[in-house]
Formats: sequence, structure tokens, C-alpha cells
Amino acid sequence: MKNFHNILCLGLFCFISIISRAQNPNDQDMKKWMAYMTPGDAQKMMAKSAGDWKADVTTTMDPAQPPVKSQAAVHNEMTMGGRYLTTHYTGNMMGMPFEGMGTMAYDNGKKKYMSTWIDNMGTGIMYMEGVQSADGKSIEFKGKVYDPMQGKDVMMRQVMTFNSDNDQTLEMYTDMNGKEMKTLSIHMTR
Repeated sequence: MKNFHNILCLGLFCFISIISRAQNPNDQDMKKWMAYMTPGDAQKMMAKSAGDWKADVTTTMDPAQPPVKSQAAVHNEMTMGGRYLTTHYTGNMMGMPFEGMGTMAYDNGKKKYMSTWIDNMGTGIMYMEGVQSADGKSIEFKGKVYDPMQGKDVMMRQVMTFNSDNDQTLEMYTDMNGKEMKTLSIHMTR
């Protein structure tokens, strides 16, 4: 019983030490955590995309066929205290109602942009990581997504270009049997 009491006391001491360390604002680890969680220039750049946009969409599923054009509405907003940009997308694709939702983040620790996407044309989650161009005018994302037509995960590349505060272009490229093909282009204006 005495050993149990000693172990319990040691455990409580460790727990209290960890809690007091986390609450000490002068602690080096806490400073690192604060730097990681504090929105900065990247989040300010993403915030410029907040608002309502009109989207002109060009989809190419088969290069032998003409591209399909449609329009959509996009609503972007910053969430979680200005840390994440969320996107809500409504329109039509291939003659069917389409809705999608995305989240973009900049991970202050990894120094990378991250993007997730879900929509009603699938049941998976697309995840991509990206880096900003040297001139700050675009972000190139890369990742994998399941392609039901090919029956496997395929490489995807997405380039988001900030033409101005009220004009953006998103281009998506998909690996089609070992060859990259531009499958989607979205021109957004407000």
C-alpha cells in the first residue's frame, strides 16, 4: 500500500509540474506554442479571400470531348479566430446539383499550406499540402485522391492564383494513367 501511495504522489507531482509549466507564460515551450497558434501574414493573406464570389467553371473529364462549362457561387469565411479559411461551394456539375466544402490552413510550424475538400460527388476527403510562390501570387498544392474512374488513388495538383483581391483562378491537374491532365479551371470574381 505504501508503494501505491508513493506512486500516486509521484504521479500527482508530475501532473502538477506539467500543468504549472504550461501555465507559465515565460516558459520557452509556451512561447513556441503561442507562436504556433497565433495567426500571422499567411492567415491575413487567406482572409483576403473571405466573402462571396461568382465562379465560372470549366471541367474536362475526357480530352477527346469538349469541356463542360458551368457557374457556381462560392462563400468563403475565416473561422477559429482567423486561423482557417472555409469554403462553401454550390453549383452544377455534369448536369447535377453540386455542393462542396473546403478548408485551407497555413501550418505555422510546418510552414506549409494545407487544404481539405469534400463534396456530394464522392465520399472521400481530398487532402493536399502546398507552398506559396516566391512572388506570393499563387499557391501550388499537391496530394492524392481516389479516382473512381481509374479505381485507385491518383496524384492531384492544384494551383490557386491570386490575380487581384477580387479575381482568383484555381486550376486542377489530375494524373490520368501516368499523364497529368488539366481537369478543372475555376475563375472567381466578386
